[in-house]
Amino acid sequence: MSFYPVNLDIQNRHCLVVGGGAVASRKARTLAACGAIVTVVSLEFTQPLRDLEKSSTVTLVCRPYETADLDGKFLVIGATNNEALNRRINADAEARNMLCNIADVPDICNFILPSIIRRGDLVIAVSTSGKSPAFAKKLRKDLEKNFGDEYARFLALMGAIRTRLLQTAHAPEAHKPLFERLIHGNMLEMIKNDQKKEINRLLLDVLGNGYDYDTLLNLSL
Repeated sequence: MSFYPVNLDIQNRHCLVVGGGAVASRKARTLAACGAIVTVVSLEFTQPLRDLEKSSTVTLVCRPYETADLDGKFLVIGATNNEALNRRINADAEARNMLCNIADVPDICNFILPSIIRRGDLVIAVSTSGKSPAFAKKLRKDLEKNFGDEYARFLALMGAIRTRLLQTAHAPEAHKPLFERLIHGNMLEMIKNDQKKEINRLLLDVLGNGYDYDTLLNLSL
C-alpha cells in the first residue's frame, strides 16, 4: 500500500481515543499537544492519563466504548488490546467516513502515524508504511542527533521575519531571494553557536535596519 503523506490541522477539533493504557496515553498527549479537544473512553486509566486530564484539553470517560462516541468527532484512535473491539471501532468509523487509526494494526487503519522528530515548527516524519515501526523508531533516533534546538529557533526567527516583511511594502515575490541569502549565509550555524553579533550583522546586510535577533525571536515565541 502506498500512503499519501499529509499534515492535519486538528486545532480545536474533537478527537476520540479508545483505551486507557500507555499507548492511549501517548496518543492522547500528542493530539492535545496539537490543539485537539480529546475524549478518552475506557474502563480504566493509567495515572499519566489522569494527570493529563488535569493539565490539558483531555477528558476521560470511564465506561465501555459505544458507537455513539464517534458522533461529532473528527478522528478516532483505537488503542486497546481487544481485537474484536478494535475491529468494531474501525467498522464504525468507516461507516461514517471518519479518519481511523488502530494502534499497531495497519490493516484496519485508513491512516497511520509516523515516528516524529519535532523541533518547534520543524516536523520530520519517518514512516515504513506500517512494515516495521521498530525500524522507523531507529531511524528517528538516528536523525534526532542531527537536528537540535537551533532548528526551532531558526524557524521561529524566519517566521517572525516573514511576518514583518509582509507588513511592509515588499512584494511577496521579492522575499524568496532574501530568505535564500539568510539560509545560505550560515544563519543556522550562527544560531546554534549563539553568535548574536554575527546574526544581527547578517540581518542588517540582507534586510536593512530594524531586524534584531532577540527582538524578533521574543516576538515569535
